[in-house]
Amino acid sequence: QVRLVESGGGSVQAGGSLRLACVASGYTYGMYCVGWFRQTPGEEREAVAAIQPSAGASYYSPSVKGRFTISADNAQNTVILQMNNLKPEDSAVYYCAASRSLAACLSPGSYNYWGQGTQVTVAS
Repeated sequence: QVRLVESGGGSVQAGGSLRLACVASGYTYGMYCVGWFRQTPGEEREAVAAIQPSAGASYYSPSVKGRFTISADNAQNTVILQMNNLKPEDSAVYYCAASRSLAACLSPGSYNYWGQGTQVTVAS
């Protein structure tokens, strides 16, 4: 019923920037949180940033605060993650997720809908 599609990943040098987009389709009404998470092989999925589209409130992992910016275009059902000053440790598959539940927006367990991910690779 709900599909999330990420785009914008790629390979950049350290210090570079990427702009990720998450486009939601289907019945998207009532999404309380939309978040970006990342995961590398053998590691837990890690919260990056999240936003409450209806309120515009945003949340960031300390590791990306000041470098990444999350925003929402509600009319186009799109959430953007602008990533600046990328570091090699930012390399991961980045996933978009959405939840209709009133829960912690930086907790992966709060989310019911997930995209397939987009690869981000940052070279040192």
